[in-house]
Amino acid sequence: MNEQSNLLTAASPDDIVARDKRYIWHPYTQHGTETDPLVVARAKGASLFDADGREILDMISSWWTCTHGHAHPKINAAIARQAETIEHVMFAGFTHAPAVDLAETLASLLPGDLNRVFYSDDGSTSVEVAIKIAYQSWINRGETRSTLIAFEGGYHGDTLGAMSVGCSSQMFGAFKDLMCDVRVVPFPATFDGDDAVDEREAAALSALEATLFECKDTIAAMIIEPMMQGSAGMRFCRPGFLARMVEMARAAGVLVIFDEVATGFGRTGRLFAMEHAGVTPDLVCLSKGLTGGYMPLAATVARDWLFDLFLGQDFDRALPHGHSFTANPLACSAALAALGLYAEEQTMMRIVKINAAHRTMLDVLAARTDVSRQRVLGPVLAFELNEGGAYQSEASRKLRAWYIANGFNIRPIGPTVYLMPPYCITDEELLRAYACMIEGLDRLASGSL
Repeated sequence: MNEQSNLLTAASPDDIVARDKRYIWHPYTQHGTETDPLVVARAKGASLFDADGREILDMISSWWTCTHGHAHPKINAAIARQAETIEHVMFAGFTHAPAVDLAETLASLLPGDLNRVFYSDDGSTSVEVAIKIAYQSWINRGETRSTLIAFEGGYHGDTLGAMSVGCSSQMFGAFKDLMCDVRVVPFPATFDGDDAVDEREAAALSALEATLFECKDTIAAMIIEPMMQGSAGMRFCRPGFLARMVEMARAAGVLVIFDEVATGFGRTGRLFAMEHAGVTPDLVCLSKGLTGGYMPLAATVARDWLFDLFLGQDFDRALPHGHSFTANPLACSAALAALGLYAEEQTMMRIVKINAAHRTMLDVLAARTDVSRQRVLGPVLAFELNEGGAYQSEASRKLRAWYIANGFNIRPIGPTVYLMPPYCITDEELLRAYACMIEGLDRLASGSL
């Protein structure tokens, strides 16, 4: 076994790719057309490095998870310390300090009485938990409500309930017959220089009002990605719309779920996107940046009164949900270290600087005829290719391949090109990324990719 381990450790990149192609099924990949994957040997700061030592600047934070940079020494140390005491214990009937400390920290950072933390494994499962809490809360009150409201373009994960509320994302057509009852209302996406946003917001709110009235006795909850729909192509909305939407749901007695899996932990310029609108949902879903991109961990945080609805003398009032690795101590320790860095490293000020740098690119992009709808929110810069195209379109695949070949992990979502770097990125690294981004666009426009 030791000899086999040594052989695997010393494997060449070509051997790793060959065995990958024989045994691995990658996420969101059409293996009939996909090129060979890139073998990453190590990572540090804002950069990935392949087996030859070539640097790839991670400009999308490894699917938006890596907040403070790769291989951060304080997170590394926290995980190592925790591994010396307890690596895991089942979380039914047991508890441990990292889970309690993290829950208390999250409760102190979130507004209002969002105090009850249910741990799971990733963004999809955090949404599943929220949907199940919302649904069962009505049963525990003596009602049955099974309709959910979601927003056009929204994506909430790939498990069944999460797919249901993301049904309009056009990712899940094969599974439509398995889905829950979901009513989809418009999302008034906006961008820099948008003159028609007021009209779109009014239409969206009117549609929401009609749906709330039409289904007033059957709606269990409404779910939205506040301020930014990530997988839909970094589509932004305004805080006023978010506030009015929550006000309408509350007036109709409908539970509000915020999916902050992608928007939480600084990704919209505030620690949580809900802060932009000054509203508190009934449930919030957190993952991705929670551990700084180190380990799978998610949290569904509920208001106190929702938790109280599940109290009783019989198990049928309890929430029958759990995961083998719920509240894993290593992951909780990584999350505590990652959250501590926001104060220690003045992370929110770093985000302000990234935002200011991104804004210098707005005029550059506005002067081009091949792109449009340029926009910036927090540390996110995004725009559209005018030639359009669906997810994994030819143009997006060509751009992605060229960016990777030239040392930048920039992965367009269909026609949407975006940057979402780790917060540790330097001014020099940002300038290099902008130059590469523009050169890729020039080559695409000239047909030389």
